[in-house]
Amino acid sequence: MTAVIDKPARTPGRWAAPPRPVWEEKPSGVGLAGKGLVLFLACLAILFPLWIVVVTSLSTRKAIDEAGGLVMIPTDITFVAYQELLSGGQVTRATLVSIGVTLVGTLFSMAVSVLCAYGLSRSGSVGHRWILMVLLATMFFSAGLIPTYLLVQSLGLTDSYLALILPSAISVFNILVLRGFFMGISQELIDSARIDGAGDLRILRQIVLPLSRAVVAVITLFYAVGYWSAWFNASLYLNDQDMLPLQNVMIQLVQKQEAPVGLGQAIKTGELSGLAVQMAVMVMALLPVAVLSPFVQKHFKKGMLTGAVKG
Repeated sequence: MTAVIDKPARTPGRWAAPPRPVWEEKPSGVGLAGKGLVLFLACLAILFPLWIVVVTSLSTRKAIDEAGGLVMIPTDITFVAYQELLSGGQVTRATLVSIGVTLVGTLFSMAVSVLCAYGLSRSGSVGHRWILMVLLATMFFSAGLIPTYLLVQSLGLTDSYLALILPSAISVFNILVLRGFFMGISQELIDSARIDGAGDLRILRQIVLPLSRAVVAVITLFYAVGYWSAWFNASLYLNDQDMLPLQNVMIQLVQKQEAPVGLGQAIKTGELSGLAVQMAVMVMALLPVAVLSPFVQKHFKKGMLTGAVKG
């Protein structure tokens, strides 16, 4: 007798494919609709408050009074609040301070972080293990607020713009991300450059950095947003109101501690609504981040994942 061998069931034109895991199955129409609804609600939850802030900042005092506060539907559009804020005075000065601190602080932080990360990524560098251990220790242990304030005071940095940069200039997390990316660069490529007579700085400038544009762009954005949004150091180390950055002026205005110089009389006489001015300052504080983020977004996933996985 000949044995009968059962053949696998066939599908039209090919063998039956094995069942796929749940996460690989093609989503149903209900699933796609549910995902779309969730994404729509998430976008609405993010964009709707921003819409209210922008519309209120562009509304007249009459429109704000008729709405009883925040305006959702624009009626009378005016740019008076922005014109007054940018015509001079404390808000304009604070904006320039924030821009200057952000530019200088980001350049300084990136320079130190890139140099430190490159040195730590080379296994033959002197003392790189001990330096790495010291940096890692600072992520888990901190001296505290009072010793930090006493150190800044003893260095004579109070009422100085350096107090807005130096105490928070370096992020160990950012250095580790850069280090992980630099370690993933081919060692043969670096060795070939050394054979051609290139030094470390030339290798870093002409080979490592061009290959690390994604992660450098992401870390630059992290530092820039951190400096632009920072307010705590200014509240600690600055006593001169003329030196305050935009975030601190916004806090004073929102908390109604005092109106910006040049606007108090305009609000009292009814030319401006205090709420419109508050919303306008918020828009000015959010605008740079909202404008720059899309240009770095394409590098974000690649930079973060590559730096984390290869480290």
